[in-house]
Amino acid sequence: MNYKIVTEASVDMPLSFAKENNITILPIEINFNGELYPEGMPNDEFYKKLKSTGIIPKTSQPNQYKFENAFTPYLNKEDWFVLTIVISSDLAGTIAQAKNAVENLGMKNVYICDSRVTTFAEGALIVEIVKYIKTHPEAEPQQVIDELERLKTSVRLVAVVGDLKYLKQGGRLSTASYFAASALKIRPIISLDGGKVNNIAKKVGEKANEFMVECANKRNRAYPIYFGHSANPKLITNFLERYADALDINPDNIPIHEIGCVVGTHAGPDCYGMVYFV
Repeated sequence: MNYKIVTEASVDMPLSFAKENNITILPIEINFNGELYPEGMPNDEFYKKLKSTGIIPKTSQPNQYKFENAFTPYLNKEDWFVLTIVISSDLAGTIAQAKNAVENLGMKNVYICDSRVTTFAEGALIVEIVKYIKTHPEAEPQQVIDELERLKTSVRLVAVVGDLKYLKQGGRLSTASYFAASALKIRPIISLDGGKVNNIAKKVGEKANEFMVECANKRNRAYPIYFGHSANPKLITNFLERYADALDINPDNIPIHEIGCVVGTHAGPDCYGMVYFV
């Protein structure tokens, strides 16, 4: 059986990996106050515009037509099975568009997975299911589906929000809380758990990094830790220099993903964190 993976641009993973493994990433439109980018934007261009304009852009989920275009070449082919992995249904309505496409096409050889995550947690999930498929070449679709569902229940993301003004401008942080947190140098730590973004801790200074290390050291060590950042790779470099030993990892062989423009509209620049499996 051949497997085709279709996802959408809320996912963050190296484009080289997607190309190497024939993964289709459907674009998501970025709207900077009426200035539209239907195919999204390169990360460096996006963050530059985000910082220079002060505008909090909006995003639009891929529509049914885009999913149909991605599915049609594999429509009910006996030797192909399509895995469609999308952003958590608690964060966006993308899954409905994929389901509508499947229904309209009458497609049977497809499975739609609500990943319950986004950004590089979704990317890590896809990387791991690709590994499974490659190491289990005789796996039937139901076996691959079962493994995907198992993986998605065990993936975890913890991250430090770098610039609170994006949470404030997006209505997720009150003005009073923003000034209080900024003055005290409080760093909110978020997680992706149960399909939603949760504020799990507020730490001052280096305590934020120590908290993330504590979380990640509860991981299943059969899987790597994935690191991600928004437009500031030095944050990961500095983190690894200080905490690689505490995490028992080799800093020279670490998967590092860049948080793209879709999640960057909410997190802003200078966000960084880790994804691991439990």
